[in-house]
Amino acid sequence: MEIIEQSFNFQERLEKDIKGFDTKNPPQQNLIDSCVHCGFCLSTCPSYRVIGKEMDSPRGRIYLMNGINKGQASLDETTAEHFDTCLGCLACVTTCPSGVKYDQLIAATRPQVERNQPRSISDKLIRTLIFNLFPYPVRLRLLLPLFWVYQNLGLQKLVRATGVLKKIFPRLAAMESILPQITIKSFTQTYPDVIPAQGEKRYRVGMILGCVQRLFFSPVNEATVRVLTANGCEVVIPKTQGCCAALPAHQGQEKQAQTLARQMIESFEQTGVDYIIINAAGCGHTLKEYGHILADDPEYKEKGKNFSAQVKDVQEFLAEIGLTATLNPLTDEDLPLVYQDACHLLHGQKISLQPRQLLQKIPGIKLKEPVDAALCCGSAGIYNMLQPEVAEELGQQKVTNLLNTGAKLIASPNPGCSLQIKKHLQIQEKTIPLMHPIELLDYAIRGIKLNLN
Repeated sequence: MEIIEQSFNFQERLEKDIKGFDTKNPPQQNLIDSCVHCGFCLSTCPSYRVIGKEMDSPRGRIYLMNGINKGQASLDETTAEHFDTCLGCLACVTTCPSGVKYDQLIAATRPQVERNQPRSISDKLIRTLIFNLFPYPVRLRLLLPLFWVYQNLGLQKLVRATGVLKKIFPRLAAMESILPQITIKSFTQTYPDVIPAQGEKRYRVGMILGCVQRLFFSPVNEATVRVLTANGCEVVIPKTQGCCAALPAHQGQEKQAQTLARQMIESFEQTGVDYIIINAAGCGHTLKEYGHILADDPEYKEKGKNFSAQVKDVQEFLAEIGLTATLNPLTDEDLPLVYQDACHLLHGQKISLQPRQLLQKIPGIKLKEPVDAALCCGSAGIYNMLQPEVAEELGQQKVTNLLNTGAKLIASPNPGCSLQIKKHLQIQEKTIPLMHPIELLDYAIRGIKLNLN
């Protein structure tokens, strides 16, 4: 710990004006004090693995929080950078033998950074673009024709071949590098308000469409509806639903996250559903945190808790209620498949066994396990756009580990992870297909065979 203390240069800081956290929900000192600095988190922290600096680990960041709380360190550009390098993957929460609630600590710190530490012009521009675009599917849909033209008239190939965007605007290049293929379904996907169950109705469930999911991964939503209805669920899809608030919540955009959470609650308030189903891991974690996000709102605090209590990841839900539909083989021979754990499903929601159980119910599936299955792929919401260099190394590691299993197909339960993995498969010139587990269940129910050639 001596090295850590020296890095603070306490005496120099004490001679300057020290800027601390403001009084609105700073990181709680009792949570900070629960960290015994054992270092178990270091080996599982992706940012520490890549950067290799103590302050870019959970232990180091907690030490920073403690210093700022006690007036021994300042909330400034340097300390903010260390908080920014955190992916929020929550692997440290799973690993910590002392039960340190790092998730609550970083969730309290990020709004402090956003309120009290000015951003550079380039940082402001990219964040303004992201937070005014991605959480608003209506706005994002307006850009789809431009994306389609960009991809289909050769502009994308030209931009990527020249590398000019990466040299001038590396963060914008990082955003462009994960742009999914725009298809006709991206423009045309619509759903009725209520979709009846097939056979006897067992449950009435609401379904959240997501932002990126509904526009760029429409087959996943379609498959989710079919699997739910095939297993006795009446599906309700409110037209008024918007963003779940995951992106702004993970980056400390407190007011925006609260506004979006209230809108989501209102969308499902009068639907009379038993459960609310989500098929995107990052969204699911945030939806289950509405009680915390709205903790300071007397009108919505209890509504947030009640809403979150109804939220189920689709795999979690199906594993609980049991499948009633018959599953058919996906190929004529055994299919070696590797399941990729999304961080906010594994560490945030503690869901790992259920997806594997469901996949293994499909005849012929041979499940493979990768090395470092719990390590983040580098997507982490918008992390791969804000911290592209760290994300690049993590993405490369993840794809290498998945490929080394010898699997012929990758199952990924989160759109951000899927985009990151597809990007690095392409970089490594590998053509192994990637699908959401719910798509595989849908194919198995409908008796559709996969073409893996």
